[in-house]
Amino acid sequence: MSRKSELIELMVRSGVLTFGDFVTKSGRKTPYFVNTGNFRTGAELAALGDLYARTIMEDFGTDFDALFGPAYKGIPLASAAAASLWRLYGVDKPYFFNRKEAKDHGEGGSLVGYKPKDGDRIVIVEDVVTAGTAVRESAEILKSAADVKLAALIVSIDRRERGQGARAALDELEDEFGLKVCPIATVYDVIESLHDREVDGKVYIDDDTRAKMEAYLAKYGAK
Repeated sequence: MSRKSELIELMVRSGVLTFGDFVTKSGRKTPYFVNTGNFRTGAELAALGDLYARTIMEDFGTDFDALFGPAYKGIPLASAAAASLWRLYGVDKPYFFNRKEAKDHGEGGSLVGYKPKDGDRIVIVEDVVTAGTAVRESAEILKSAADVKLAALIVSIDRRERGQGARAALDELEDEFGLKVCPIATVYDVIESLHDREVDGKVYIDDDTRAKMEAYLAKYGAK
């Protein structure tokens, strides 16, 4: 099974990819939502980590120094990806994440784990990107810690929505930071994979849901 199909089935079975009426962080009303906070078991996290690791190895490679997981949802994703890189490929890369509030005792600071150094190439591990706001926040955090290079951004689902202009948010981020964006799947893969097809006896995207998703993409999708 392809990475795309594995991820999509894992997400619907885990209640991570759901369909209905939602509002994104950017304020857009959307007929589908991705919440990786709904991954709850070791088996689910291990499977997800494997998919992120495969995407890193197959779409980007090992030319980086550390994985960064933005708080909060990126923390388990970066941890799982680092573990899977070692277990599946023997690639041992450090990882780190940020606190929402800087610690004012002990070692202090806002970063936990690996301490980035000038010249480091960093891979950001995220769940899903809509307008790119969270990634830009991560870039500020990383740049304030050291003179690092943002090498790649790995995401689960590329929503293929406009960012600050007419182009897709992830395409804008590629140009803005000179990084490579590697999604495991796109919203179009989701529609193609799930439309009128049962997963464990349930059809998640019927004709009505597909029409709503396509209307949403017609309104907010990138050209």
